[in-house]
Formats: sequence, C-alpha cells, structure tokens
Amino acid sequence: MTDGARETQVLDVVASFVDRLLVDFDTVDLLTELTERCTELLDVAAAGLLFADPFGKLSLLAATSEQARELELFQLQAHEGPCLESFGSGEPVSVADLHEAVRRWPTFVPAALDGGFASVHAVPMRAAGDAMGALGLFGVRPGALLDDDRLIAQTLAHIACVAILQGRAPTPSTIIPQLRTAFTSRVVVEQAKGFLREVLDVSTEDAFRVLRGYSHANGEHLTEVARRLMKDRHSRPTLVASILDYAARPER
Repeated sequence: MTDGARETQVLDVVASFVDRLLVDFDTVDLLTELTERCTELLDVAAAGLLFADPFGKLSLLAATSEQARELELFQLQAHEGPCLESFGSGEPVSVADLHEAVRRWPTFVPAALDGGFASVHAVPMRAAGDAMGALGLFGVRPGALLDDDRLIAQTLAHIACVAILQGRAPTPSTIIPQLRTAFTSRVVVEQAKGFLREVLDVSTEDAFRVLRGYSHANGEHLTEVARRLMKDRHSRPTLVASILDYAARPER
C-alpha cells in the first residue's frame, strides 16, 4: 500500500468514528470496532482496551478476540504488562521482541508467547492530561511500533476516550456514571455471548460475531439486543428464533 493510500485509509477510519460520535451510538460496539480497526491499520494481530475508574482500577472494555481478551485480563491478574506500564507512566510502550522482556514481565511474557504473540505495544488513553487507560496492541511476529503507527494508535486511543466520556470533562462525577454504564453494558454483552455460544453450539468469538451482526442488520444497539436476550424473558424466545434465523443465512 502506498503512503497516500494508507493516509486516505487512516483518514477514512477517523472520519467514520467522528461521524459515529456525533449520533447515538453503542459504546461497547464502537470500542470493539476500534480495536478491530487497529489490526487493519497497524502491523498487529490483536488489540484490546483497558480503562481506569477514578480510583485507578483498570477494567477491560473491548478486544478484537477472545485470545486478546484473555491476555488483557491476564495483565490485570498478573499486575504486569505493556498496558499497565503505559497507564502507569502515561507514555507509549513498545517491545519489538517479547523474548527480550522476560525479566521485565516474568509472568506476562510466557503467557503472551504461549498465546502466539511475539511483540507487544501500548499507548495511553488520555483526557485532560491524565492517563485514563491504555490501548494494547499484540503482534504475532517481532517488530517495533514505528512513529507513524504510534501516532495512529494514539489517535484511536483518544477517540476511545471521547467515546467513553461523551464530551464531558473527566471528573469523578462524570466518569463514574459513564464507566458504570460502559462496564454494565460489557457484562451484559459477555453474558449474551455465553448464552448464544450454548444455543448455537459455536465458539464464543463466533457467538459475538452473530450478536453484533444481528444488531447491525436490525439497526439496534449491540447492548440493547444483549440486554433483551438476557433480561427480558417474555421476548427472549422470539428474539432467539430471530437470531437463529439470522445465523443460518448464508449471505451474512
């Protein structure tokens, strides 16, 4: 891809997110798409977003895959890794070859290598000068995060912050309600994924693809479909039948 073509691709992605932010949008769906765009624009195979509450506790909000989700959660459990380091320092982190970072992250590195990753990077999510989380990027082959790629990743991280804060200044009184809503939405979506995995007898990733695809095809928010699936027992049979019909369509 030429430099001009790549620049156009990046601008198209940024413009599409800005358009989304100006209308009613589903936070979990938008952040999931943002991580997916990272794999399209950058030399990485997976990405994930960790966001902190006003007390500094990080939680996972979105990831490209179950593999990325598990690695992000492992960072939180192990208390080490690129996202935690980037969040703590407020600076980008780039490790071109994980084999050289065993002393730096003795627990995280073996888990990442076992997951098939060879390089990891992270950029901080900032608002009003303060780090509020981190965007993690995971590559399956060694390689540094180049300056152009770091700038693109940082731009996407800023978009994620705007999506979560939705134009409000980052104070405890504004962040806590937004995070509570985002985390609650994420939990409901995770529950719906597990439910559909059993109903459809597919992997968790495929269940999530069906859930997102169905919500997009019907012009509904991902979180609202998940909520109806898990919380509304009266409409659940009809909704499940509709999702099964969607999942069986060869053109989807």
